[in-house]
Amino acid sequence: MQREHWKSRLGFIWASVGSAVGLGSIWRFPYIVGENGGAAFIFLYIFSLLLIGFPILLSEVFIGKKTQLSPAGALKKIGGTERWSLCGKICILTGFLVSSFYGVVAGWTLLYLIRSVFGFEGIHTAQDSLALFEGIGRSFTEILAVFALFSALCLLILRTGIKRGIENFNKVVMPLLLIILLVLSVRGVFLPGGEKGIAYIFKPHFSSLTDRSFKVALGQAFFSLSLGQGTMITYGSYLKSGNIPAICLPITLFGLFVSLLAGVAIFTLVFSFGLAPAFGSSLTFQTLPLIFGKMAGGHIFGFLFFLLLFFAATTSQISALEPAIAYFTDNKKWPRKRASFTVVFVSFILGVPSALSFGSPSYLQIYGKSFFTLLSDFCVNSLIPLGGLIAVLAIAWKCPIKQTLEELKMGGGELFFKRYPFLPCYLHVAIKYLSPIIILFVVLNLYGVV
Repeated sequence: MQREHWKSRLGFIWASVGSAVGLGSIWRFPYIVGENGGAAFIFLYIFSLLLIGFPILLSEVFIGKKTQLSPAGALKKIGGTERWSLCGKICILTGFLVSSFYGVVAGWTLLYLIRSVFGFEGIHTAQDSLALFEGIGRSFTEILAVFALFSALCLLILRTGIKRGIENFNKVVMPLLLIILLVLSVRGVFLPGGEKGIAYIFKPHFSSLTDRSFKVALGQAFFSLSLGQGTMITYGSYLKSGNIPAICLPITLFGLFVSLLAGVAIFTLVFSFGLAPAFGSSLTFQTLPLIFGKMAGGHIFGFLFFLLLFFAATTSQISALEPAIAYFTDNKKWPRKRASFTVVFVSFILGVPSALSFGSPSYLQIYGKSFFTLLSDFCVNSLIPLGGLIAVLAIAWKCPIKQTLEELKMGGGELFFKRYPFLPCYLHVAIKYLSPIIILFVVLNLYGVV
């Protein structure tokens, strides 16, 4: 079976940006910024993104392009043993588990998108907004129905293939997503009190940071670039040629730009209506409907926002599912349509416990936390950093790093390295030493080991 490739480098960039600029940037980023004090946390996030996120992104794309295999085969080829193949399978499993709870959030976005067609005029108080969210959570049949509908859409895109499916979808959706986000940001900036939201995002107060802030910033850097899930290794394996540093840098910067733009769009709205930013994960689904119900033109802007969120959910989901599909087509020689159906169906079944997490308090509560929360925290705080650690260890110690940098130069990166002469030294130190040490320290500290 002949392996598919992207039509162009731009197609790869759009697909990668679509993976990175998903729910992680638009749903998760604003609420963790709100939980961690605003601009000071954003500073930590940018630091984590450039110091660790970009080198790991480059490592994962390089592994995929070099081997032209899914994560399991790619890491086995580089590492030379079955243990490395197991490491690749862990990365694939991570993306698969992420897709199971991502699909539930995507179901919410679809329900809110449908609700926004009729407007949020009936939402006048925080209690009204909370009642709307809790009503959706208790409607298990409704959640499963939209989850199934969303999964069917993803299946339709994935079964079509890399060029006609993933690449073409992202080429259309990503420009639309950016336009909608710009419209919402401009609207927010010109609202009375919107300048307070701008100050919250760009004027740091470092006293607001806690010991936990750096760990969360690191996790968000991984999450917002789709690292540690096998996605970028898989997407890199569909590249025939290209200057990898010159490809990965715009993906990183565009992901950062969209995250900040999402913060501007949301926090200008929040501050203009006199609400607190630290609403946690409910910021999108409880606070914003209340705002759209009160603001002039809220009917239109509410629809645009949840359409934006639905697009982001779709691009994220297809990228999380693709590594598992690539594994079955590469290793088991399954036809793509069969692999796509199997992966999407099993992801849907695994998502059912997460969907149940928002019903009665007695549903799937473990040690006082919902199944959804436990699974998402485990993936973001443990499995995703582990996947990133695997990638940099493979590049730094099995290739090794000097050979990797030489191959990057030969692959079209020589001019890029001449333009940025500090880059080889930076990548050498970041990939071989800083990234592994910081990831290990943060994960061990999170579990109280150090």
